[in-house]
Amino acid sequence: MANPRLLAAQALTSVLEHNGSLASSLPKALEAAEHGDRALIQQLCYGTCRHFPQLELIAEQLLHKPMKAEDQDIYALILMGLYQIKEMRTPDHAAVDATVQAAKASGKRWADKLINGVLRSYIRGGQDLAEVLNEHDAYRYNHPQWIISKLSNHWPDHWQDILAANDPQGALTLRVNTRKISRDDYLEALAEAGHPAHPCQYSHVGVQLEKASDVIQLPGFEEGWFSVQDEAPQLCAQLLELEAGHRVLDACAAPGGKTCHLLEAEDVTVVAVELEERRIGRMKDNLFRMDLQAEIICADASEPDQWWDGEAFDRILLDAPCSATGVIRRNPDIKILRTNEDILELAKLQLKLLNNLWPLLKPGGYLLYATCSVLRQENDRLVSRFLKQQVQAEHCVIDADWGIELDIGRQLLPNPASHDGFYYAKLHKPL
Repeated sequence: MANPRLLAAQALTSVLEHNGSLASSLPKALEAAEHGDRALIQQLCYGTCRHFPQLELIAEQLLHKPMKAEDQDIYALILMGLYQIKEMRTPDHAAVDATVQAAKASGKRWADKLINGVLRSYIRGGQDLAEVLNEHDAYRYNHPQWIISKLSNHWPDHWQDILAANDPQGALTLRVNTRKISRDDYLEALAEAGHPAHPCQYSHVGVQLEKASDVIQLPGFEEGWFSVQDEAPQLCAQLLELEAGHRVLDACAAPGGKTCHLLEAEDVTVVAVELEERRIGRMKDNLFRMDLQAEIICADASEPDQWWDGEAFDRILLDAPCSATGVIRRNPDIKILRTNEDILELAKLQLKLLNNLWPLLKPGGYLLYATCSVLRQENDRLVSRFLKQQVQAEHCVIDADWGIELDIGRQLLPNPASHDGFYYAKLHKPL
């Protein structure tokens, strides 16, 4: 029988080594686990990532020297042991014993004493240590210092609220497929099934559950009545002003949530381009469940010469690769995986995508630029650079009651009670 804490540590090790995200490493761990252990493994992985900045500082104080590169699995176990004591309120002796047993299961018997010593030191002196570490912004705000610095610079009036909103787990939000059921009728179906929910504030098709649930058990899953999607990205279909017969490009399309939404919203033809072949299977599964069809192309959206057939698009949705700093509450491994150096490279790619996709838009058409970032150098400042390069492109003011109006586009900041952080800019190509 596989040790659940060791499986969780192996999944976390991939993240610590920057060999993948939890989205790629956790499924392997869950598949190898006993069914009854899966919830624990998921909680350990997500919780340790969520509190990583604090746990890392604690570990630095308690370890006499940094862990070797080949022992990141033991470091992962130490972080998880600290997380159990600090945040899960696991009884101290149980957290120590279970973590030591996981180390034994790893085959690295030398780690037993190390883990036992570190965790017991924290049990004895954790409160005093917290007072010392609270002098560090990274500990106090539970975020990497580079994120704190950027947010305080970009959002001087909001940065502390953003950091606070990133730590609680996001609510379960659904997008109702109104081709099959109205939002009101689906809310009624949820209530009858014992899953109370309420309409989202800004999305016309959004529903937020009051309590998280296994989505497969919700009414209408197999029938394609809904998709799991935060409220913020649900706004894209409204902003695109789709009309029947439009040819729409969904660039950087995986996992296909927005592709499905475009098809649900109007009778349009969608070409969905995605670079990573491994993600296309999930796109096809989503389309099949929703009983929808799109043309899927595995290619680099920033190199249209490799895949474009020459027929222009009425609408382009560019949900660009970004830092994902607006969705940390759903993807806490971003605190480990992202670095300050990533942002410059991402901005280069975003600008390249805008410049290379713009010629594919018909005169009179709209391009909607979107990111799940709250960093302005990926958002309004980036689009401003594009507008200076493409003089024919016109910025359209988004008249809405959500988010913060910027000189270019609108920014949604993460809200603990509702949506993630998201940015939109709407651009028009004149006739």
